[in-house]
Amino acid sequence: MTPAAWKRAPSVVLEPVGEGNRRAVQELELLPEQQDFVASNADSLEEAEEDDEAIARAVVAAGHVVGFLMYSAPDDDNEATIYRFMIDRREQGKGLGRAAVAKVLEQIARLGHIHRVAICYEPNNEAARRLYAGFGFVEQGFDEDDEMIAVLELSR
Repeated sequence: MTPAAWKRAPSVVLEPVGEGNRRAVQELELLPEQQDFVASNADSLEEAEEDDEAIARAVVAAGHVVGFLMYSAPDDDNEATIYRFMIDRREQGKGLGRAAVAKVLEQIARLGHIHRVAICYEPNNEAARRLYAGFGFVEQGFDEDDEMIAVLELSR
């Protein structure tokens, strides 16, 4: 998917997670069959507090928190990593996941120093595989946790 196509997705905003939206992020839910695909948002937020490179964002649509993502884009590296991403079970199927991925890719590309974006997901998560492939992510193989790693080369 090209940057121009990223802009055609439904409108979402990525907001820093803080006092005003932390509880809403923690209350987001996955479908039962998705529970094993991603760490809990509470665990992820704890991890973000301990990791200076973690960037935690609430996915907001029409003024409501509908999802959560976390990524890193270290200043001393040309690769960013998206390592948490979820859309609430009640908000799935509306294009919000695609819109959120598009938005985070836009933000990462604007940093200027990032040339590659990596993402990992459970290999049996077909919805994630299709979503990321639609943006041009190419599967590279498995990491040490047996998750699939996919990489997107950003245009320079």
